[in-house]
Amino acid sequence: MKTFEDLIKEVQTPGLCHHCGGCVTFCTSINYGALALDDTGMPHYADKEKCIECGLCYSICPEIDEMQEETRKVAGWVPPMGNILETTSARALDPMIRNKGTDGGVVTALLVHLLDKGHIDGAIVTKQTGPFIRDPMLATTRQEIIDSAGFYFDSSHGVKHFGHDYSTYSPSVQEFRPMMQKGLRRVALVGTPCQIQTLRKIEAMGIVPSDSIKYSLGLFCSGNFIFDEPERKKLESLGGFKWEDVIKVNIKEELIIRLNNGTVKNIGLDKIEFMKRYACKYCPDYSSEYADVSFGGIGSDEGWTTIITRSPTGRAIIADAKGQSLEIYDFQKQPDLPAKILDKVKKVSAKKKAYSQKMHDALVGQ
Repeated sequence: MKTFEDLIKEVQTPGLCHHCGGCVTFCTSINYGALALDDTGMPHYADKEKCIECGLCYSICPEIDEMQEETRKVAGWVPPMGNILETTSARALDPMIRNKGTDGGVVTALLVHLLDKGHIDGAIVTKQTGPFIRDPMLATTRQEIIDSAGFYFDSSHGVKHFGHDYSTYSPSVQEFRPMMQKGLRRVALVGTPCQIQTLRKIEAMGIVPSDSIKYSLGLFCSGNFIFDEPERKKLESLGGFKWEDVIKVNIKEELIIRLNNGTVKNIGLDKIEFMKRYACKYCPDYSSEYADVSFGGIGSDEGWTTIITRSPTGRAIIADAKGQSLEIYDFQKQPDLPAKILDKVKKVSAKKKAYSQKMHDALVGQ
Protein backbone atom coordinates (compact mmCIF):
# COMPACT_ATOMS: atom_id res chain seq x y z
CA MET A 1 0.00 0.00 0.00
CA LYS A 2 1.30 3.43 -0.93
CA THR A 3 1.51 6.11 1.75
CA PHE A 4 2.18 9.81 2.21
CA GLU A 5 5.85 9.04 1.60
CA ASP A 6 4.93 7.97 -1.94
CA LEU A 7 2.78 11.08 -2.33
CA ILE A 8 5.83 13.20 -1.57
CA LYS A 9 7.90 11.37 -4.19
CA GLU A 10 5.27 11.17 -6.93
CA VAL A 11 3.40 14.45 -6.51
CA GLN A 12 5.22 16.97 -4.33
CA THR A 13 8.80 16.47 -5.54
CA PRO A 14 7.89 16.88 -9.26
CA GLY A 15 5.86 19.99 -8.33
CA LEU A 16 2.43 18.52 -9.12
CA CYS A 17 0.75 19.24 -5.76
CA HIS A 18 -2.37 21.41 -6.21
CA HIS A 19 -2.47 22.44 -2.51
CA CYS A 20 -6.11 21.30 -2.37
CA GLY A 21 -5.57 20.16 1.23
CA GLY A 22 -7.46 16.89 0.80
CA CYS A 23 -4.65 14.64 2.05
CA VAL A 24 -4.37 16.58 5.32
CA THR A 25 -8.10 17.20 5.79
CA PHE A 26 -9.04 13.52 5.49
CA CYS A 27 -5.94 12.04 7.10
CA THR A 28 -7.03 9.16 9.36
CA SER A 29 -4.53 10.35 11.96
CA ILE A 30 -5.21 14.08 11.64
CA ASN A 31 -6.42 14.28 15.24
CA TYR A 32 -3.11 12.83 16.34
CA GLY A 33 -1.07 15.35 14.36
CA ALA A 34 0.39 13.10 11.66
CA LEU A 35 0.05 15.60 8.79
CA ALA A 36 -0.21 19.37 8.53
CA LEU A 37 0.01 22.20 6.01
CA ASP A 38 2.96 24.58 6.04
CA ASP A 39 2.71 28.35 5.52
CA THR A 40 2.60 27.92 1.73
CA GLY A 41 -0.22 25.35 1.86
CA MET A 42 2.09 22.40 1.18
CA PRO A 43 1.21 19.17 3.03
CA HIS A 44 3.99 17.66 5.16
CA TYR A 45 4.59 15.28 8.01
CA ALA A 46 3.94 17.00 11.31
CA ASP A 47 4.88 13.80 13.13
CA LYS A 48 5.81 10.87 10.91
CA GLU A 49 5.68 8.41 13.80
CA LYS A 50 1.93 9.05 14.16
CA CYS A 51 1.16 8.11 10.54
CA ILE A 52 -0.64 4.74 10.43
CA GLU A 53 0.18 4.29 6.72
CA CYS A 54 -3.45 3.67 5.71
CA GLY A 55 -2.88 5.05 2.20
CA LEU A 56 -5.97 7.25 2.23
CA CYS A 57 -4.02 10.44 1.50
CA TYR A 58 -2.48 8.84 -1.57
CA SER A 59 -5.77 7.49 -2.92
CA ILE A 60 -7.73 10.75 -2.80
CA CYS A 61 -5.05 12.96 -4.39
CA PRO A 62 -6.41 14.39 -7.69
CA GLU A 63 -3.00 13.82 -9.31
CA ILE A 64 -3.13 10.07 -8.64
CA ASP A 65 -5.03 7.90 -11.14
CA GLU A 66 -6.05 5.39 -8.47
CA MET A 67 -9.86 5.04 -8.25
CA GLN A 68 -10.22 6.88 -11.55
CA GLU A 69 -12.96 4.67 -12.99
CA GLU A 70 -14.91 4.65 -9.72
CA THR A 71 -14.62 8.45 -9.50
CA ARG A 72 -15.84 8.91 -13.05
CA LYS A 73 -18.79 6.63 -12.35
CA VAL A 74 -19.83 8.69 -9.31
CA ALA A 75 -19.73 11.89 -11.40
CA GLY A 76 -21.31 10.31 -14.47
CA TRP A 77 -18.26 11.43 -16.43
CA VAL A 78 -18.10 10.72 -20.17
CA PRO A 79 -15.47 11.82 -22.71
CA PRO A 80 -14.29 14.22 -23.89
CA MET A 81 -15.39 16.87 -21.35
CA GLY A 82 -17.63 15.21 -18.80
CA ASN A 83 -21.39 14.72 -18.85
CA ILE A 84 -23.32 17.63 -20.41
CA LEU A 85 -27.09 17.88 -20.09
CA GLU A 86 -27.60 21.50 -21.02
CA THR A 87 -25.68 24.69 -21.79
CA THR A 88 -27.16 28.11 -21.11
CA SER A 89 -26.30 31.64 -20.04
CA ALA A 90 -27.75 33.50 -17.06
CA ARG A 91 -27.26 36.28 -14.54
CA ALA A 92 -28.50 37.11 -11.05
CA LEU A 93 -31.91 38.78 -10.89
CA ASP A 94 -30.85 40.78 -7.84
CA PRO A 95 -28.92 43.81 -9.22
CA MET A 96 -26.85 44.08 -6.05
CA ILE A 97 -25.63 40.48 -6.36
CA ARG A 98 -25.16 40.92 -10.10
CA ASN A 99 -22.96 43.97 -9.65
CA LYS A 100 -20.94 42.51 -6.79
CA GLY A 101 -20.38 39.10 -8.32
CA THR A 102 -18.27 37.92 -11.22
CA ASP A 103 -19.71 37.31 -14.70
CA GLY A 104 -23.30 38.04 -13.67
CA GLY A 105 -23.17 36.75 -10.09
CA VAL A 106 -24.91 33.46 -10.88
CA VAL A 107 -23.03 31.29 -8.35
CA THR A 108 -23.75 33.74 -5.51
CA ALA A 109 -27.41 34.07 -6.52
CA LEU A 110 -27.80 30.29 -6.69
CA LEU A 111 -26.25 29.76 -3.25
CA VAL A 112 -28.47 32.43 -1.71
CA HIS A 113 -31.49 30.81 -3.38
CA LEU A 114 -30.58 27.37 -2.00
CA LEU A 115 -30.10 28.79 1.50
CA ASP A 116 -33.31 30.85 1.43
CA LYS A 117 -35.30 27.83 0.26
CA GLY A 118 -33.86 25.68 3.04
CA HIS A 119 -32.10 23.30 0.67
CA ILE A 120 -28.67 23.87 2.27
CA ASP A 121 -27.37 24.76 5.72
CA GLY A 122 -24.26 26.43 4.37
CA ALA A 123 -21.76 26.67 1.54
CA ILE A 124 -18.02 26.23 1.25
CA VAL A 125 -16.89 29.30 -0.66
CA THR A 126 -13.90 31.63 -0.84
CA LYS A 127 -13.73 35.18 0.43
CA GLN A 128 -11.32 37.91 -0.54
CA THR A 129 -9.20 38.82 2.47
CA GLY A 130 -6.67 41.08 0.76
CA PRO A 131 -5.26 41.98 -2.64
CA PHE A 132 -4.97 38.77 -4.70
CA ILE A 133 -5.82 36.66 -1.67
CA ARG A 134 -8.89 34.49 -1.24
CA ASP A 135 -9.29 32.28 1.81
CA PRO A 136 -11.77 29.41 2.21
CA MET A 137 -14.76 29.89 4.47
CA LEU A 138 -17.87 28.02 5.52
CA ALA A 139 -20.70 30.51 4.92
CA THR A 140 -23.85 29.79 6.91
CA THR A 141 -25.79 33.04 6.41
CA ARG A 142 -27.13 34.91 3.42
CA GLN A 143 -24.82 37.86 4.09
CA GLU A 144 -21.73 35.68 4.38
CA ILE A 145 -22.46 34.22 0.96
CA ILE A 146 -22.97 37.67 -0.58
CA ASP A 147 -19.83 39.02 1.10
CA SER A 148 -17.79 36.26 -0.56
CA ALA A 149 -18.77 37.37 -4.08
CA GLY A 150 -16.46 38.97 -6.61
CA PHE A 151 -12.73 39.56 -6.77
CA TYR A 152 -11.85 43.19 -6.11
CA PHE A 153 -8.56 44.91 -5.49
CA ASP A 154 -8.45 47.38 -2.63
CA SER A 155 -5.00 48.68 -1.72
CA SER A 156 -6.36 49.88 1.62
CA HIS A 157 -6.50 46.23 2.76
CA GLY A 158 -2.74 46.05 2.85
CA VAL A 159 -1.07 42.81 1.85
CA LYS A 160 -1.76 39.81 4.05
CA HIS A 161 1.12 37.35 4.14
CA PHE A 162 0.07 33.83 3.25
CA GLY A 163 3.36 32.04 2.86
CA HIS A 164 5.26 33.50 -0.07
CA ASP A 165 2.34 33.45 -2.50
CA TYR A 166 -0.28 36.10 -3.18
CA SER A 167 -2.54 33.87 -5.21
CA THR A 168 -6.00 33.57 -6.74
CA TYR A 169 -6.16 30.04 -5.31
CA SER A 170 -7.97 29.08 -2.11
CA PRO A 171 -7.74 25.60 -0.52
CA SER A 172 -11.50 25.18 -0.03
CA VAL A 173 -11.38 21.45 0.74
CA GLN A 174 -9.92 22.36 4.14
CA GLU A 175 -13.35 23.67 5.15
CA PHE A 176 -14.70 20.12 5.30
CA ARG A 177 -13.34 19.79 8.84
CA PRO A 178 -15.21 22.86 10.23
CA MET A 179 -18.29 21.56 8.42
CA MET A 180 -17.99 18.25 10.29
CA GLN A 181 -17.35 19.99 13.59
CA LYS A 182 -20.52 22.07 13.17
CA GLY A 183 -22.52 19.00 12.23
CA LEU A 184 -23.82 20.47 8.96
CA ARG A 185 -25.42 17.82 6.75
CA ARG A 186 -26.50 19.81 3.69
CA VAL A 187 -23.71 21.89 2.19
CA ALA A 188 -22.87 23.23 -1.27
CA LEU A 189 -19.22 23.24 -2.36
CA VAL A 190 -17.92 25.86 -4.79
CA GLY A 191 -14.54 24.77 -6.09
CA THR A 192 -11.96 24.51 -8.82
CA PRO A 193 -11.69 21.34 -10.96
CA CYS A 194 -9.06 19.71 -8.72
CA GLN A 195 -11.17 20.36 -5.61
CA ILE A 196 -14.31 18.94 -7.20
CA GLN A 197 -12.37 15.86 -8.30
CA THR A 198 -11.13 15.36 -4.72
CA LEU A 199 -14.76 15.47 -3.55
CA ARG A 200 -15.78 12.86 -6.13
CA LYS A 201 -12.92 10.62 -5.04
CA ILE A 202 -13.98 10.65 -1.40
CA GLU A 203 -17.57 10.00 -2.54
CA ALA A 204 -16.36 6.99 -4.52
CA MET A 205 -14.56 5.72 -1.41
CA GLY A 206 -17.56 6.40 0.85
CA ILE A 207 -15.56 8.65 3.15
CA VAL A 208 -17.41 10.78 5.69
CA PRO A 209 -18.36 13.62 5.23
CA SER A 210 -18.74 13.35 1.46
CA ASP A 211 -22.44 12.61 1.96
CA SER A 212 -22.89 16.09 3.47
CA ILE A 213 -21.98 17.80 0.19
CA LYS A 214 -25.32 17.96 -1.59
CA TYR A 215 -24.31 20.21 -4.48
CA SER A 216 -20.94 20.56 -6.18
CA LEU A 217 -20.59 23.81 -8.12
CA GLY A 218 -17.47 23.85 -10.28
CA LEU A 219 -15.67 26.87 -11.71
CA PHE A 220 -14.04 27.10 -15.12
CA CYS A 221 -10.31 27.27 -14.48
CA SER A 222 -7.47 28.34 -16.77
CA GLY A 223 -5.15 27.92 -13.81
CA ASN A 224 -4.37 29.71 -10.60
CA PHE A 225 -2.01 32.62 -10.70
CA ILE A 226 0.67 33.99 -8.41
CA PHE A 227 0.71 37.74 -7.73
CA ASP A 228 4.00 38.14 -5.87
CA GLU A 229 5.92 41.40 -6.29
CA PRO A 230 8.02 40.28 -9.31
CA GLU A 231 4.89 39.08 -11.13
CA ARG A 232 3.00 42.28 -10.31
CA LYS A 233 5.81 44.47 -11.63
CA LYS A 234 6.05 42.49 -14.86
CA LEU A 235 2.27 42.64 -15.28
CA GLU A 236 2.29 46.41 -14.80
CA SER A 237 4.82 46.66 -17.62
CA LEU A 238 2.82 44.34 -19.89
CA GLY A 239 -0.49 46.12 -19.31
CA GLY A 240 0.70 49.69 -18.95
CA PHE A 241 -1.03 50.40 -15.63
CA LYS A 242 -0.32 50.93 -11.92
CA TRP A 243 -1.67 48.63 -9.24
CA GLU A 244 -2.90 51.55 -7.16
CA ASP A 245 -5.40 52.23 -9.96
CA VAL A 246 -6.80 48.66 -10.10
CA ILE A 247 -10.26 47.98 -8.65
CA LYS A 248 -11.20 44.56 -10.04
CA VAL A 249 -9.50 41.52 -11.57
CA ASN A 250 -11.15 38.76 -13.59
CA ILE A 251 -9.87 35.84 -15.67
CA LYS A 252 -11.77 34.59 -18.72
CA GLU A 253 -10.16 34.12 -22.13
CA GLU A 254 -7.85 36.89 -21.00
CA LEU A 255 -6.74 38.49 -17.76
CA ILE A 256 -9.14 41.42 -17.36
CA ILE A 257 -8.01 44.33 -15.19
CA ARG A 258 -10.44 47.17 -14.46
CA LEU A 259 -9.06 50.54 -13.40
CA ASN A 260 -10.70 53.22 -11.26
CA ASN A 261 -11.01 55.56 -14.26
CA GLY A 262 -13.15 53.03 -16.16
CA THR A 263 -10.34 51.73 -18.36
CA VAL A 264 -10.17 47.98 -18.95
CA LYS A 265 -6.84 46.26 -19.62
CA ASN A 266 -6.94 42.88 -21.39
CA ILE A 267 -3.84 40.69 -21.29
CA GLY A 268 -3.70 37.35 -23.12
CA LEU A 269 -3.31 34.27 -20.94
CA ASP A 270 -0.39 33.13 -23.08
CA LYS A 271 1.47 36.23 -21.91
CA ILE A 272 1.02 35.46 -18.22
CA GLU A 273 2.21 31.84 -18.15
CA PHE A 274 5.04 33.10 -15.94
CA MET A 275 2.42 33.76 -13.22
CA LYS A 276 0.68 30.38 -13.31
CA ARG A 277 1.14 28.01 -10.38
CA TYR A 278 3.45 25.23 -11.49
CA ALA A 279 1.06 22.35 -10.76
CA CYS A 280 -1.69 23.99 -12.83
CA LYS A 281 0.37 23.43 -15.98
CA TYR A 282 -0.31 19.70 -15.57
CA CYS A 283 -4.07 19.90 -14.94
CA PRO A 284 -6.25 18.80 -17.92
CA ASP A 285 -9.62 19.96 -16.55
CA TYR A 286 -10.81 23.41 -17.63
CA SER A 287 -14.58 23.19 -17.18
CA SER A 288 -14.94 21.33 -13.82
CA GLU A 289 -15.98 18.13 -15.54
CA TYR A 290 -16.92 16.31 -12.30
CA ALA A 291 -19.31 18.96 -10.92
CA ASP A 292 -23.11 18.98 -10.77
CA VAL A 293 -23.02 22.37 -12.51
CA SER A 294 -20.07 24.24 -14.02
CA PHE A 295 -19.80 28.03 -14.30
CA GLY A 296 -17.61 30.53 -16.12
CA GLY A 297 -17.59 33.70 -18.18
CA ILE A 298 -16.29 32.29 -21.45
CA GLY A 299 -18.73 32.25 -24.36
CA SER A 300 -21.39 34.46 -22.75
CA ASP A 301 -21.94 38.19 -23.21
CA GLU A 302 -20.36 40.59 -20.74
CA GLY A 303 -22.24 40.45 -17.44
CA TRP A 304 -23.60 36.94 -18.07
CA THR A 305 -22.46 33.52 -16.83
CA THR A 306 -22.07 30.40 -18.94
CA ILE A 307 -23.72 27.44 -17.19
CA ILE A 308 -23.16 23.77 -18.00
CA THR A 309 -25.52 21.44 -16.14
CA ARG A 310 -23.98 17.99 -15.78
CA SER A 311 -26.21 15.98 -13.43
CA PRO A 312 -29.96 15.68 -12.75
CA THR A 313 -29.26 17.35 -9.39
CA GLY A 314 -27.58 20.28 -11.13
CA ARG A 315 -30.37 20.63 -13.65
CA ALA A 316 -32.97 20.62 -10.88
CA ILE A 317 -31.41 23.46 -8.87
CA ILE A 318 -30.96 25.64 -11.97
CA ALA A 319 -34.60 25.02 -12.98
CA ASP A 320 -35.79 25.86 -9.46
CA ALA A 321 -33.86 29.15 -9.41
CA LYS A 322 -35.02 30.20 -12.89
CA GLY A 323 -37.23 33.27 -12.69
CA GLN A 324 -36.79 33.51 -8.92
CA SER A 325 -33.08 34.17 -8.49
CA LEU A 326 -31.71 33.73 -12.01
CA GLU A 327 -32.53 35.43 -15.28
CA ILE A 328 -31.92 33.04 -18.19
CA TYR A 329 -30.62 34.60 -21.40
CA ASP A 330 -33.29 34.92 -24.12
CA PHE A 331 -32.08 32.71 -26.98
CA GLN A 332 -35.18 33.17 -29.15
CA LYS A 333 -33.37 35.38 -31.65
CA GLN A 334 -30.22 33.24 -31.45
CA PRO A 335 -31.37 29.62 -30.99
CA ASP A 336 -27.96 28.29 -32.03
CA LEU A 337 -26.10 30.37 -29.41
CA PRO A 338 -25.99 27.68 -26.66
CA ALA A 339 -24.28 25.32 -29.12
CA LYS A 340 -21.79 28.06 -30.04
CA ILE A 341 -21.09 28.76 -26.36
CA LEU A 342 -20.49 25.07 -25.67
CA ASP A 343 -18.26 24.78 -28.73
CA LYS A 344 -16.13 27.63 -27.40
CA VAL A 345 -15.79 25.95 -24.00
CA LYS A 346 -14.88 22.66 -25.70
CA LYS A 347 -12.12 24.35 -27.70
CA VAL A 348 -10.59 25.92 -24.59
CA SER A 349 -10.95 22.61 -22.76
CA ALA A 350 -9.22 20.69 -25.56
CA LYS A 351 -6.40 23.22 -25.60
CA LYS A 352 -5.82 22.81 -21.85
CA LYS A 353 -5.88 19.01 -22.13
CA ALA A 354 -3.34 19.06 -24.96
CA TYR A 355 -1.04 21.40 -23.03
CA SER A 356 -1.34 19.28 -19.89
CA GLN A 357 -0.48 16.13 -21.82
CA LYS A 358 2.52 17.86 -23.39
CA MET A 359 3.76 18.89 -19.93
CA HIS A 360 3.25 15.37 -18.52
CA ASP A 361 5.09 13.82 -21.48
CA ALA A 362 8.00 16.20 -20.94
CA LEU A 363 8.06 15.34 -17.23
CA VAL A 364 8.16 11.61 -17.93
CA GLY A 365 10.91 12.15 -20.47
CA GLN A 366 13.18 13.95 -18.03
